Amino acid sequence: MTARLASLVLIAVLSSAGASPPGQAGTGGAAAGRVDTARVGAAGEEPGSWLVHGRTWDEQRFSPLSQIDRESISRLGLAWSYRTETRRGLEATPIVVDGVLYATGTWSVVHALDAATGRLLWRFDPEVPRAKGRDACCDVVNRGVAVWKGRVYLGSLDGRLIALDAATGAKVWEVQTVDPSAPYTITGAPRVLKDLVIIGNGGAEFGVRGYVSAYHADSGKRAWRFYTVPASADGPHEHPELQAAAATWSRDSLFELGLGGTVWDSMAYDPELDLLYVGTGNASVYDREKRSPGGGDNLFLASILALDPDTGRLAWHYQTTPGEYWDYTATQHMILADIEVGGRTRQVLLQAPKNGFFYVLDRRTGELLSAEKYAFASWASHVDTKTGRPVERPQAHWSQQGRMVTPGVAGSHNWHPMSFSPRTGLVYIPTTAFAYLFEPDPGFRPLPHTMNTAEDLGRVSASLEGYMDSMRFCAPSRLTAFDPVAGRIAWEVQHSSQLPGGTLATAGDLVFQGSGGVFAAYDARNGERVWQAETKVGVMAAPVSYAIDGEQYVAVLAGAGGSHGLHRDRLEYENDGRILAWKIGGQAGMPPVERLAPGVVDAPPLQLGPERVARGRDLYARHCSRCHGLTTRSTGILPDLKLSKRGVHESWKAIVLEGLLAGGGMASFADVLSEQDADDIHAYVVDRALHEPTMLEGLAAWAGERVCLPAAWLVD
Repeated sequence: MTARLASLVLIAVLSSAGASPPGQAGTGGAAAGRVDTARVGAAGEEPGSWLVHGRTWDEQRFSPLSQIDRESISRLGLAWSYRTETRRGLEATPIVVDGVLYATGTWSVVHALDAATGRLLWRFDPEVPRAKGRDACCDVVNRGVAVWKGRVYLGSLDGRLIALDAATGAKVWEVQTVDPSAPYTITGAPRVLKDLVIIGNGGAEFGVRGYVSAYHADSGKRAWRFYTVPASADGPHEHPELQAAAATWSRDSLFELGLGGTVWDSMAYDPELDLLYVGTGNASVYDREKRSPGGGDNLFLASILALDPDTGRLAWHYQTTPGEYWDYTATQHMILADIEVGGRTRQVLLQAPKNGFFYVLDRRTGELLSAEKYAFASWASHVDTKTGRPVERPQAHWSQQGRMVTPGVAGSHNWHPMSFSPRTGLVYIPTTAFAYLFEPDPGFRPLPHTMNTAEDLGRVSASLEGYMDSMRFCAPSRLTAFDPVAGRIAWEVQHSSQLPGGTLATAGDLVFQGSGGVFAAYDARNGERVWQAETKVGVMAAPVSYAIDGEQYVAVLAGAGGSHGLHRDRLEYENDGRILAWKIGGQAGMPPVERLAPGVVDAPPLQLGPERVARGRDLYARHCSRCHGLTTRSTGILPDLKLSKRGVHESWKAIVLEGLLAGGGMASFADVLSEQDADDIHAYVVDRALHEPTMLEGLAAWAGERVCLPAAWLVD
């Protein structure tokens, strides 16, 4: 009997015996999830496993498996599929340990599957209150779990850290890591090292204070917490680093809005240096003249932090975007590698954050070695390598007047993981290119559980409506191979979809990536596409590769959503979430997906006048657009309000103010909207439904159009 089979048999026996049904205390034994420091450190000796988020602590996302290569890939076929029974975004990187695949889906639900067959072993639902979706800037997604010493660790959308028995899915312990009354969320995957579970959070756009915490893996007791921004100018400060950080904020800063800097995604760990690297996010209130009058770098926003994992104390920091101004987070994927710089091998940290520059840092000291553009960026001309600071273009400053800036708020590279091949020396980045119009809001006032960026989103919406009736942003996603030694793009593949997917590099000299409803493999050396499978369901998540009984698999989650999926391509098919796995000689059929029918306008005529419609546009832009689309342009993942059925229109106030549909994620907005506000938003939606030309011609026609945004709009 193989070790994998023995492990699965034991799991089945435990589950069938009813020893630890889901939701009750588990055994915490070593039958499943046998991951520890020694095993992760020796990951090179078991290339068939995917033990931690990036396969190894250095987050290279490189699989040493080579059974699938250019010669054999023509025989790659689907091995199995598993339906997650979700219709929202799927972003998780699976963990594969001893033949069991652990992945998360919508609303932080955990699925444990037989990695060879896709058979469900157990499922855990943390039962996140659906109204919490209102606090999620970018969909109710989750990027994965951590597995350690027989337990599975999950960060839930509502801010809990939960430990599960890896064999049964039974809950062992849970702790609340955030203030549940504040608009915090968790979408990132926890990391475990040295028996500590590291977890951050999100919510900066709404007004929270960022931090990262460590909890003891056995008990859930908090070990330390590092706040990324100060709570006040004078303190008292929770740790010494905040005193220095406070000096980079004006005394009149909007401390009451938390300031942001959330640690919502990327981390990496170097066991030799014993340093934990975390990336911090954007500001709470983008407009820096309102956020920190008088200026300042505003540490530790948009920064890479090197922390002592035992104490949480800061070893060094590097700020990618001082005085963060454009939602340019540094929470994007970080990779640790040893590469040649200046004629000698250096231990480096690599990052391609939102702002369009690719950073190479000495990971011992934080010294900047290089920073070159990997995508078009109008906000800065270059980074001065002597000072480490970007040279901003004044034309990108938007506090006094509207400015079109690239990259936009979604960045040139967002959460979608990149990968590194030590065989080619290239980093494979999921990239996008699009402009964004920043408009200052002179009358800005913060509101609870609402996007508090200090942008006039109503003016943005009004500016865009004129051309969005007949145009789309022509900003397809790309697979960019970047050479960190030469500091330049080696090759690039442009996709037809605006929805990018994470990447996987393998020793078969292949790069796997999804784009829209296609999952494909490319030659890692030149970008030639050598294989593809039509999934129809959008693929955003990063693939993994593992081996069972001598067969190599490549697996990925398919389900559109997130910050890109909610606002980019119009769906052609039902967003029927699933996990897909391929192997050489796989014979499974791709599960069918229903094609979406064009919607029908069934809006009642409303006679509220143009002033009420214009007011509704402003309210819609601030409160509704992040889910239902700016200018009411919905991708179809969440309801296109213009295509609402008559019953929705008749129940409008009950939905918006009374929470009629809160069980499905549409929370009440009665705390920030009046009855007149709800009526005005309704009037705007109906006006768009009745007067938007392409809507009346059918959404299929709109989806087929691709008229590029004028090139002049992409520059300063």
